[in-house]
Amino acid sequence: MTLIGVPGRSGVIAVARRLAGHLARGLVMILVVTTISFLIIRNIPGDPMAAKYEKLVEQGMSPEAAQQAVNVLYGFMPTGSMWEQYLDYMKGLARLDLGQSLTVPGTGVSTVLMSAAKWTLIPVLAGTLLSFLVGIILGVYAAIKRQGKLGDLLAISGSLLHGVPQYVLALLLGAIFTTLIPILPAGGTADIMFEPGFNAGYIGSLVQHATLPVVTYALASYGGWILAMKSSVVTVLGDDFILAAELRGMKRSIIFRYIARNAILPLFTILALSLGLLFGGAIFIERIFNYPGLGLMLIDSITGRDYALMGGAFLLITVAIIIANIAADLLYTVIDPRVRSGGEAA
Repeated sequence: MTLIGVPGRSGVIAVARRLAGHLARGLVMILVVTTISFLIIRNIPGDPMAAKYEKLVEQGMSPEAAQQAVNVLYGFMPTGSMWEQYLDYMKGLARLDLGQSLTVPGTGVSTVLMSAAKWTLIPVLAGTLLSFLVGIILGVYAAIKRQGKLGDLLAISGSLLHGVPQYVLALLLGAIFTTLIPILPAGGTADIMFEPGFNAGYIGSLVQHATLPVVTYALASYGGWILAMKSSVVTVLGDDFILAAELRGMKRSIIFRYIARNAILPLFTILALSLGLLFGGAIFIERIFNYPGLGLMLIDSITGRDYALMGGAFLLITVAIIIANIAADLLYTVIDPRVRSGGEAA
């Protein structure tokens, strides 16, 4: 019978070894992704700064004045060979300097990313956790009651929502609750009439504007959680220790507790990976609701050919996914003794 517990000394050593290995592989992966992103971005046809320079010249500026304006506006112009630019980029990265944004002139890429990240965390994190909690609870009942109408109804609801694209749900909810029944705002993060800060009016406005993105993301994720939990529970129901517990006359509530505990283990890994992917932003949801998170920022950076911001966004997503993978593996190592014992034996 699998129990969730705190690892002992040997378990801690195994976890530490796995962590060291993951960190080493993660650093190599970050270097590879950063290098590939740099090469791809630097070889994309077109130059946003050159385009701005040409536009200023067309508007009547002298070439010297246009060049100076571009330098002031964007703060830098890449010079030297590709190799020299790569070395400069990596040196800046070592100082956590990702360069200057072209979309937001005069602002560092790190500042733009952090500003957008906080708005992505609100709806995506809340939607993921909400759908996870609801999905695993209903997934257990869908498996236990799979021979009845309730189980069928829950399974059908999960299948339907799992098959509907995010942007379709966003458009549908937006049309209903901002047009047909206009009880929620159509976009933005808060009404401009409220002073940003810790006050009831501003917080209430934040909640109102975040409701549709949160609900959309929760509904889009719910189907996957309920179907995964149902499948996991059905698998656990066939385990020998469940049959033995039933034959020994254990209370159904105790059996139910062990079923849910063992079935949820694989889903913790999926949850950790989902939290890592949230830094990619819900692009379609943020675009439809004009919510200024990482997804909307990435679209704007591509449209504006803001290559420094694009590179920073790819790096942030990569780091988040790597951290999520490490967290998922360590979490599974801690909560499942079978993994620890296998690691020690190895």
